[in-house]
Amino acid sequence: MASKNDSSSSYDPQRTGSWLICQTCGTQFPTDDRQKVTTCFICDDPRQYVPPSGQSFTTLDSLRNNEKQQYKNIFTPLDVDPEHLIAIATQPKVGIGQRAILVRTDQGNVLWDCITLLDAETIEKVNALGGIQAIVISHPHYYSTHLEWAHAFNCPVYLASEDAEWLAQRDENKQVFLAEDKVETRVLGTTVLKLGGHFPGSLVLLFEDKLLIADTFLATPSGLGNWDRDAVGVARERPKGMSSFAFMWSFPNMIPLAPGDIERMWGILKGFEFGSTHGAFVGMDIVCKTPAEMKRRVLESMQIHIRSSGHGEHVLLKETVP
Repeated sequence: MASKNDSSSSYDPQRTGSWLICQTCGTQFPTDDRQKVTTCFICDDPRQYVPPSGQSFTTLDSLRNNEKQQYKNIFTPLDVDPEHLIAIATQPKVGIGQRAILVRTDQGNVLWDCITLLDAETIEKVNALGGIQAIVISHPHYYSTHLEWAHAFNCPVYLASEDAEWLAQRDENKQVFLAEDKVETRVLGTTVLKLGGHFPGSLVLLFEDKLLIADTFLATPSGLGNWDRDAVGVARERPKGMSSFAFMWSFPNMIPLAPGDIERMWGILKGFEFGSTHGAFVGMDIVCKTPAEMKRRVLESMQIHIRSSGHGEHVLLKETVP
């Protein structure tokens, strides 16, 4: 589906401002011809959806110059590490409504995931924070306008080769594909892990002891809940058997992930230490007292998923975290 050689190597918002953007997922197509692009192939996939109102498109020009609503990117440092992790999210929501996270490392800045809106104010703010030296995108639902960002900041975009079929645009000068057999990749001061699952190439990103998970797996309401004290302030422990994360092939359509995919994810994750997870949306952050507690909560959630889906003898149910 991708169009080859659509993209200039330089940032030109006047040229691309009229290109069509799916209003449901935020993906940009390299044309302004509404007869040429009438549907979004990403939203036609069973992992995504088209709303009851039907398929519709907007443009970056419309988002930047909307008279009814002023779309704006909000920069929010994450409490766990406000100097190095800064979330960027658009208000009002555009597309799926995910946040990107600017990871500021000693080796350069990495933008984890991407959002659709890119305007002059955003570019100015990002440049004041040191610019972007690399972009890493977790999966196709967040491909959005990643080539706009890559051109604006003159940096590469790292993508899983397994998911290349979902690209609406190609640019061999900017897109770097992680090989199918490449599970671990160093990008500046971060480690990119290919866990698969939601998509075959779904990625997470580890920075120091913070794991950025997008929705490769997703924090649940019970995972975000606070059981430190009861209603009158008495200290208590988190109840046993509570799920912290969901593992889904399709989140919007609530189709669960197969146990074999979850087992593969754990086989990779268990070799790394992380004390917090940071999901695709604002507020989807879980911080634990120790990395061991964090990994136990991930494993316990995986085991709850597998056991509840009828696989009571699955090998992963025997796994433990010391």
